[in-house]
Amino acid sequence: MSNPLRKGETHRVTGETDVLIRLNLDGSGNSAISTGVSFLDHMLQQIASHGLIDLEVAAKGDTHIDDHHTNEDVGIAFGQALSQALGNRSGLNRFGHFLAPLDEALVQVVLDCSGRPHLSYDLHIPAQRIGTYDTELVKEFFIAVVNNSGLTLHINQLSGKNSHHIVEACFKAFARSLRMATEVDPRRSGSIPSSKGVLEQAGPQQ
Repeated sequence: MSNPLRKGETHRVTGETDVLIRLNLDGSGNSAISTGVSFLDHMLQQIASHGLIDLEVAAKGDTHIDDHHTNEDVGIAFGQALSQALGNRSGLNRFGHFLAPLDEALVQVVLDCSGRPHLSYDLHIPAQRIGTYDTELVKEFFIAVVNNSGLTLHINQLSGKNSHHIVEACFKAFARSLRMATEVDPRRSGSIPSSKGVLEQAGPQQ
């Protein structure tokens, strides 16, 4: 069913984390984000600001062990809230793409709100950590997002040497691609943007 308010909310509680996410696709980029993982907070703020998504994230997790569970579960909850906000995906542009530069770094993101989760990931991040954030977790975040939102997502690094610049350019490109894909196409008059007449949604990951 369509979701005329285009809002989503997910509260995910496990033995490792407690994550609440609320988002509004028709927002203005306002955000209130606290995950206990400072660099992840910074990247989620990029999604809100450049995607013009109002985003609230409150997460508590076992970061005394490491950031993996919190990072992954925030991705899962974000994906579920996004899928909820998209509803049956009627009226969407559906496809989005963007090239984001950040100094020497240049990252391309192309996505499709297809209902078929797929990630092609080609970032080459030189440093193992940005601050205390393990850069392997960037891929884990996007795996969780696509599996729970039904996005087909391609991330390609065209250039870059500074790890922070590469990752931030990626999140900015993702935000702008998502904004393009999820904006309403007035010429569609609310129809589903598929020759099949349906865009299947992914089931939530456990």
